[in-house]
Amino acid sequence: MGYKKIEEYDEQTTKDIHDRYADILDFVGEDKGREGLVKTPERASKAMQFLTSGYDMDAEAILKGAMFAEDYSEMVLVKDIELYSLCEHHMLPFFGKAHIAYIPNGHIVGLSKLPRIVDVFARRLQVQERLTHQILDAIQTTLNPLGAAIVIEASHMCMMMRGVQKQNSMTTTSAFTGQFLNAETRAEFLSLIPTRGR
Repeated sequence: MGYKKIEEYDEQTTKDIHDRYADILDFVGEDKGREGLVKTPERASKAMQFLTSGYDMDAEAILKGAMFAEDYSEMVLVKDIELYSLCEHHMLPFFGKAHIAYIPNGHIVGLSKLPRIVDVFARRLQVQERLTHQILDAIQTTLNPLGAAIVIEASHMCMMMRGVQKQNSMTTTSAFTGQFLNAETRAEFLSLIPTRGR
């Protein structure tokens, strides 16, 4: 019995990106006709479309699709959310974890939606600083919580594979709104998330 993976990609877009990857193989001196590379331009085309699929996603619609009225006003925290993105400067991956919290203001959101919001913005060409604020802003604008917080820790292949070639560096970014601007609330949030070296 064979294996068939069902994928849906725009045929013309896939062909256009395919042709450009084929050109890149030529430019770097590879033989795009050899066995191992024959299907590489198509695979790379589909991979790039997947890795940038966030441009076609609507963060507000995702959150509003699972908002529920609830009289709960304590911190809700989802931590260790894996994220994978592409650095817009070199188009190399960066990857790590996001920790997100919010304090409801009459509404809660389905817990799975917070990781989905991470994907909405991570699956674009990004810088970690902008990614951090886009996720936070989407939560704050849509849910209107009493406060929201996010910390992202990520390793960047553009620093590991090229350039300074530092293998153990980690970049941490954070952003806070509302009650998380209060030092005590922020400290509680930070005490609950695992960070490297703590």
